[in-house]
Amino acid sequence: MHNYNHSEKAIEKSLILRSLIWPAIFVAIIWLVKVVETLTDTSFAQYGMKPKEWRGLIGIFTYPFLHKDFSHLSSNSLPLLFLGVALFYFYRKTSFIIFIQLFIISGFWLWLLGEYSSIHIGASGLVYGLTAFHITAGLIKKNKNLLAFALLVLFLYGSMVWGLFPDFFPKQKISWEGHLMGMLAGIALAWYHRDKGPQRDRYQWEWDELEEADEDDDSDINPDGSTGTYYYSNTTAIDPDKNTDTNPHSNL
Repeated sequence: MHNYNHSEKAIEKSLILRSLIWPAIFVAIIWLVKVVETLTDTSFAQYGMKPKEWRGLIGIFTYPFLHKDFSHLSSNSLPLLFLGVALFYFYRKTSFIIFIQLFIISGFWLWLLGEYSSIHIGASGLVYGLTAFHITAGLIKKNKNLLAFALLVLFLYGSMVWGLFPDFFPKQKISWEGHLMGMLAGIALAWYHRDKGPQRDRYQWEWDELEEADEDDDSDINPDGSTGTYYYSNTTAIDPDKNTDTNPHSNL
């Protein structure tokens, strides 16, 4: 038992470390971009998201990597890392696809519906998207691990909802549209990928019903292995090589 627990913990640790790789790389890149801006005394803000402008389409792929200052960057880094690791941990086979979809869909919706003549920068849209994704997935699937994590996310980042209302921050230029598009994309993707990752926990009585259903299905299997209705004939086979007629007709 001791060896089993030790092996189980080792596997769990390995999964967490592997889940850390891509989120850590992403966060490292956005920090590198800001460091380069600072060292070269320049700004890459012109590569931000410009809604409703054709040249602004490039911003779909660039604006999450750009930040106003290190304070802005720091406020996004830890949530990105934490929520990103959770995504790659719970959704191992589809995590990368989900992240890319969230990245592109939230950006495209912002470009399509955002206010014209504005420039959006920052990864906060992704933070809102990941937050909404985890909370929605927990509620939809009713898996105890996902639901527990959803409650934790709600506790840690529930106050983010105020970021959808710019009137509460009149002196700050908050990209509330980016927050909203990220949140909507996260909800949509949680629903779209509801069959992926951990699924709803089943109660014992549900497992019992499934076992009974399997037994009923097995009873319907015919002797030759086929399924469906199997008819037996009561007709006796007759060997044509043998004369079975006890009263043959005479040839006239």
